[in-house]
Amino acid sequence: MENGFVDCHCHISAHEFEEVNCHVLEIIRHLFMNCRKFRALLTLFIYSLITAPSFIYATQIYYPDLVAPCFGIHPLQAAEGPQQHSVKPQVVNQSSPLIKKYVPQDLDVIGLDFTPWCAPTQQDRDDQVTVFIKQLSIAKELDLPVNVHSRSAARVTIETMKEQGISRALLHNFAGKPSVALEGVKAGYLFSFPPAVCRSKQRDKLIKQIPLEHICLETDSPALGLHQHVRNEPANIILPCRYIADVKGLPTETVRLVTAHNAYRLFPKAKTR
Repeated sequence: MENGFVDCHCHISAHEFEEVNCHVLEIIRHLFMNCRKFRALLTLFIYSLITAPSFIYATQIYYPDLVAPCFGIHPLQAAEGPQQHSVKPQVVNQSSPLIKKYVPQDLDVIGLDFTPWCAPTQQDRDDQVTVFIKQLSIAKELDLPVNVHSRSAARVTIETMKEQGISRALLHNFAGKPSVALEGVKAGYLFSFPPAVCRSKQRDKLIKQIPLEHICLETDSPALGLHQHVRNEPANIILPCRYIADVKGLPTETVRLVTAHNAYRLFPKAKTR
């Protein structure tokens, strides 16, 4: 498994996978058991405080060698649709005991999302930063690396993590400027890219400038696949691997091996599962 692909950010509990079977264990079996070369670090955002512990327990018990759940508070709440809103500080105050009790891995899923339709006011952005800093504090207390969402907030995200003394972080689906990414590289942070990067060449310059030793792979399943409006799956992890290899002029096998090594370096407990 150490030499397999590592999908550092995917959402197996998303409703798009329910057509396979509504039970998360069946979803995992369907997606992964016939492709043992793949390994996933599953993300679990706190939308439901009731289901989170059972999800973590199930994946640990039934697929301990394959999946490593992530656990944290996303900057956007209510999952999707018109009810989606920017997170409020009281959510982290209510959830902190649960995070500390149930975080199963050396992982935490947090971040900022400053896109105008998600955080239209300065208060929304300030609230997100408050929640972000509180979760960074938890990560430091529990000695966890962080798996970070940073849409339209790359500079603030990296600056905040540096100010808070965070040294281990993955910025997933990173789309910031290369100059901002290189500040993250200096801080020791890693960056991951999903199949959607294959759709255009907008991030070629970014991928070229980030050293391969600071890159990981992800699918962000079921979103950010090669084709819009088509469900993405973890098996598509080969797509960003090939694309990054092409942009950097490297063999695909080199990218696979190095990115897997990077993932295990950042998430060492996943390597021993």
